[in-house]
Amino acid sequence: MFKLQVQEDDKDPQAWHDVIGPDGKLLIFEKEAAARAKLEQLYPILVKMERYAADSKRTRVISMYAEDET
Repeated sequence: MFKLQVQEDDKDPQAWHDVIGPDGKLLIFEKEAAARAKLEQLYPILVKMERYAADSKRTRVISMYAEDET
């Protein structure tokens, strides 16, 4: 299982938060590829900036253990 995280405040590198869906629940994916595709769909500018090394890492896909799911 995989979840998405984003850091919207580049001045605070510790300020990562989970990406929540419109239903208020944590977005969880079975496959990493699907998680990465959704991350790019939701945050296209941040993902593209990271890809071209124009900005620091501010999005990530995290592997989850079953007990981490909420």
